Amino acid sequence: MPPRKTSKESAPAPAIAATPAAIGNKVATINDIARLAGVSKKTVSRIINRSPLVRQDTREKVETLMREVGYVPDPMARGLAFRKSFLIGMVYDNPTAQYIVNMQYGALDAIRDSGFELVVHPCDSRSPGYIEGVRRFVQQQKLYGVMLVPRVSEDQALADMLVGIDCRYSRIAAVALDEASRMVVTHDRQGAAEAADYLQSLGHRDIALITGPRTYRSAHERTSGFVEALAKGGISLPESRIIEAGYTFESGVAAAESLLAGNRRPTAIFCGNDEMAAGVYKVALRAGISIPQQLSVIGFDDSPLASRLWPALSSVRLPIRDMGRIAASMLLQPDAVSASLLAANSVHPHLVIRDSCQPPP
Repeated sequence: MPPRKTSKESAPAPAIAATPAAIGNKVATINDIARLAGVSKKTVSRIINRSPLVRQDTREKVETLMREVGYVPDPMARGLAFRKSFLIGMVYDNPTAQYIVNMQYGALDAIRDSGFELVVHPCDSRSPGYIEGVRRFVQQQKLYGVMLVPRVSEDQALADMLVGIDCRYSRIAAVALDEASRMVVTHDRQGAAEAADYLQSLGHRDIALITGPRTYRSAHERTSGFVEALAKGGISLPESRIIEAGYTFESGVAAAESLLAGNRRPTAIFCGNDEMAAGVYKVALRAGISIPQQLSVIGFDDSPLASRLWPALSSVRLPIRDMGRIAASMLLQPDAVSASLLAANSVHPHLVIRDSCQPPP
């Protein structure tokens, strides 16, 4: 005689819609899983949603079957069934594609096997209606939480809006801008200071800086860290040696053309990211300026681009993938984050030395 179902197993459970999965010549549904496993649809639903009210042998049987047919429940449908979302949003306004890709990889590392999915929302933070656009995105998707990536993470008005609609969020920024439970701090100033110290140790005195947009907190921190470290070594950086650019390859080219024109060129350039450093490489090559023999160059982020340039670019490594992983984990496990653990939610950049620097000629 088959074992009798307990009252717990037969209790109502929310229905779950299926993501199509191949089974024979048709797509599998939750009804197919229930039929093949010899259990009710409610029991399959309960197993999908990790209910403790199912016998272990039944759970193992159904989970094995779902793996065999490749059945995966739809997070949107789960959200409808439970009146909450299984979607994590990532909101960004950042011109560097590789930065965003690495951030997404980190977030996906955190949510893997959690039942959550990642949705992204690029925006233009210079647009007057962008905060309202983020609000619509959050509410239409019924997001469980939102990761805010620089530069939108630096916008207090955006954070205040999320508080107002009761949406949990995490912020990634160069300095602490919020409660520790919501912050991943990247300490960009420290990395820029290390780059300045390294150039001074090589003997460079005529140094230039290509920084990011002044509206970016990361650009402010990297500029301040670099300039202050040089000042401690007795080197003053004149305004003519500081060029504001846009964190893009094209803006790096334009800045380098200004700095490298004429006879009095700097012997070293520190760039606020690797994309702008690649722009310096292009201008130097075109002008017949040899790197590093005639010009030393340092970037920031240590993206894959840094090791692909020739000569390989020395760059301040910012663990962007780790940043994304931590920010997503903070959304999934908010109770595990304590105000006393701010250091645990920090990452610390460091300089990776390659072949793009040497003592000045």
